[in-house]
Amino acid sequence: MDYLNHPFESKRNTVFAKKGMVATSQPLAAQAGVEIMQKGGNAIDAAIAAAAALTVVEPTSNGIGGDAFALVWVKDKLHGLNSSGPSPKSISVDAVKKRGHDQMPVHGLIPVTVPGVPAAWAELAEKFGRLPLQESLKPAIRYAEEGYPLTPILGKYWKLAYTKFKETFTAEEFKAWFDTFAPDGRAPEIGEMWASPGHASTLREIGETNARSFYEGELANKIDAFMQQHDGFLRKEDLASFRPEWVEPISANYRGYDVWEIPPNGQGMVALMALNVFKQQQKPVWQSADTFHEQIEAMKLAFTDGQAFITEPEAMPVETAHLLSDDYARKRAASITETACDPEPYELPKGGTVYLSAADEEGNMISYIQSNYMGFGSGIVIPETGIALQNRGADFKLDDSHPNVLKPGKRTYHTIIPGFLTKDGQAVGPFGVMGGYMQPQGHFQVVANTVDYLLNPQAALDAPRWQWTGGKKVLVEPHFPNYLVQALIRKGHDVQVMPDGGPFGRGQIIWRNPETGVLAGGTESRTDGAVAVW
Repeated sequence: MDYLNHPFESKRNTVFAKKGMVATSQPLAAQAGVEIMQKGGNAIDAAIAAAAALTVVEPTSNGIGGDAFALVWVKDKLHGLNSSGPSPKSISVDAVKKRGHDQMPVHGLIPVTVPGVPAAWAELAEKFGRLPLQESLKPAIRYAEEGYPLTPILGKYWKLAYTKFKETFTAEEFKAWFDTFAPDGRAPEIGEMWASPGHASTLREIGETNARSFYEGELANKIDAFMQQHDGFLRKEDLASFRPEWVEPISANYRGYDVWEIPPNGQGMVALMALNVFKQQQKPVWQSADTFHEQIEAMKLAFTDGQAFITEPEAMPVETAHLLSDDYARKRAASITETACDPEPYELPKGGTVYLSAADEEGNMISYIQSNYMGFGSGIVIPETGIALQNRGADFKLDDSHPNVLKPGKRTYHTIIPGFLTKDGQAVGPFGVMGGYMQPQGHFQVVANTVDYLLNPQAALDAPRWQWTGGKKVLVEPHFPNYLVQALIRKGHDVQVMPDGGPFGRGQIIWRNPETGVLAGGTESRTDGAVAVW
């Protein structure tokens, strides 16, 4: 990848290395990955180590009870892993409505789905790793047992969550959340040590049993007992029947580069659809109001269609291939005008999260993402285990006519997405941007910054971002140029300048030079991120 001398100044420098690199949102987790490489592990082992560490050192964004996806480049081939869990077999639209809900609740027992994270670690280790899972989890276990000091952004979001939860999490089933994450009756402070012995014991058991205890053994028994005690839907039978799925990644060619995502039920296709629509428009110009307008319009059209149609593949009313086709892109691009639109779903043809990337000197690379969703997830923690359960079921619909309607044993529309870039059949590298519905928007902007403007990895991440949130509303960062804000307003966008970069995602990039093998990495300036190298 060649980079231009550019007027945009990054907040950090791109990091270069040769033997290995791990980039993620917490320095200790990045270091855990490199530590495992130095013990003989490859990029996949390093990613597992970093991912496990992130459940300890960034519990505000992910946990053992979440879901995971990965794109893995090994021996010149890209592999996709979907480790998102389904809804419990005992849940249904009628069962939820009988509990007094006309839409899926965000927190509590009802939106809990089968966690996929432990199974993802075990599957990656078995298929592509060089070390036993037990070895790769050792750094995370050490952090959980010995404790670690909270970093600034982590401490900020931990305190915000505690302040909110102490007012809303009043039912008995939430008690273990406070016992685990506020043991002194408050959120830990920035720089203060926090440890989680139960978390350490759980990680050790996952390592020793290759994750089977979580799905069939003692850990599964604890989850099942808690759910039965508090009248939740998840049961041991749901856990025991879960297996991750290896899938064929999907792609779109964007100006000579192939951009890769996980297929539905993930929302990665939204980023590809938006890129396909945008490339139909005029040649992009750096810091141009017309370019930003066309990017926003392309994204809102793709997002509107994604939310209308994406769910489990067999339940989608339109094929993935059609939504990624040139015909779809041209029709959607033709609807973009000089002013902002209120998007409507495409007429069908008749018929919070943490992200990390890792690479090693052998050319192995991985784009990995895991999440509990909406920060700490459901708010349900299994006592004395550190297992915070996700609330992915919150995205299900209770409308029988919607493709993403809640059904027993079904996977929902999923927000977390890893990305990967190739050119002419060779790996460029992994990238990702975490943050709920910001993720495909972040992927779109990072790819455009890289391909259209030749920004280096750090600059591509640091460039000011926008986020479409619905209708004509667009959020922009504080350092987004004011002249562009005013120009977008004149084009009909309802632009809101946010006080900080929190809503705009947090990402990492590693690009590999195919001739020299040199790795170039960037990490998010909007969080406590780090690029650890060897």
